[in-house]
Amino acid sequence: MRTITFLLMFVSISLSYSQVKLDTTLKSEIKKDSKWYDKIAIRGYLQARYNRLLETNPDLKCEQCDKSMGENGGLFIRRMRIIFSGQISKRVYFYIQPDFASSAGTTGNIAQLRDAYMDLGLDPNNEFRIRLGQSKVPYGFENMQSSQNRLPLDRNDALNSSVSNERDMGAFFYWAPKATRTLYADLVKEGLKGSGDYGVFAFGVYNGQTANQTEKNDNLHIVSRLSYPIKIKNQIIEPGIQAYTGKYVLLSTSKDVKKVANLEYLDQRVAASFILYPKPFGIQAEYNVGRGPEFNKLTDSIEVRNLQGGYITLSYLFKAKDQVFIPFARLQYYKGGKKHELDARSYEVNELELGIEWQPSKYFELVAMYTMSQRRFEDYTVKDNFQKGNLLRLQAQINF
Repeated sequence: MRTITFLLMFVSISLSYSQVKLDTTLKSEIKKDSKWYDKIAIRGYLQARYNRLLETNPDLKCEQCDKSMGENGGLFIRRMRIIFSGQISKRVYFYIQPDFASSAGTTGNIAQLRDAYMDLGLDPNNEFRIRLGQSKVPYGFENMQSSQNRLPLDRNDALNSSVSNERDMGAFFYWAPKATRTLYADLVKEGLKGSGDYGVFAFGVYNGQTANQTEKNDNLHIVSRLSYPIKIKNQIIEPGIQAYTGKYVLLSTSKDVKKVANLEYLDQRVAASFILYPKPFGIQAEYNVGRGPEFNKLTDSIEVRNLQGGYITLSYLFKAKDQVFIPFARLQYYKGGKKHELDARSYEVNELELGIEWQPSKYFELVAMYTMSQRRFEDYTVKDNFQKGNLLRLQAQINF
């Protein structure tokens, strides 16, 4: 009987050992045979807004900012984005981002491509990369900063007027040391309102007609950017400089406005940036100058004219238990044309915004922002249009 018991125990132990060995082998095989699609990440965010509380002037609008501002504006889905990305091999990375809250004429909430690009690493650590496809043009810190992370509800007029939707079809070279790339990722991950990883140095060419537009001439835009984060004790600052040049073909003009025959205009700018990340006090400031198409009401014509403008955003980040509060203020100014709008509409903007972002959890954010604005925006159809007003704007955002 003892012999039989011993044999049964031996068999039981042997079977258990065999099962453990089999499980280890299977896990090893699964890891060894993992496919590229196992490395894909899916995330996104949704923003819902209302802009008309305490509104003093329904004629105060901003076409490039938020189409639900002003008369007939109501509850509005500003963005609904899902991001697919992955390092599918050691030197190949992809990123695809559609937006399901775009508009076409009077129809809203349609799907439109925002990003679709590949990064090809040129070294084992991907410190040198080539980016091909539709992506953000490396011009301006706030332009690079995701709307998921930005404090003010809209990007500033001065630099965002350079590239509508911040994106275009292009080929870009990026370089950043491995440690700096890690820092760029941490600045976003830690909620410090980083811009993401667009390299310490960037150089590239792009069509110049903005996202989802075909090229309209044989002239590519050229852009370059140099921006480097520096640690000083507990603080991090990031100075930067960027510039681009090219020729832009106007997409929307009035019938009788005076314009060049081929609608092609010089389009060039240079900008400086300075960022002090909020630890806890933050400063974000940028200014650009340049030349581009702008409507001139004195001659009823679209001309190449000088432009200038910038902004400064002050913020303070503090935490109460698991909640995050970031009060902020932004002052912005811009004088120049907006090439993407009718007749390269002429603008002069002076605006002060006071707001606070509240994050009760990492999955939800609420922003309240009071805007005090003066805007002159004129084209061939509306030659005298100065609007002044105040409004309280609200935005709820979920992150997933």
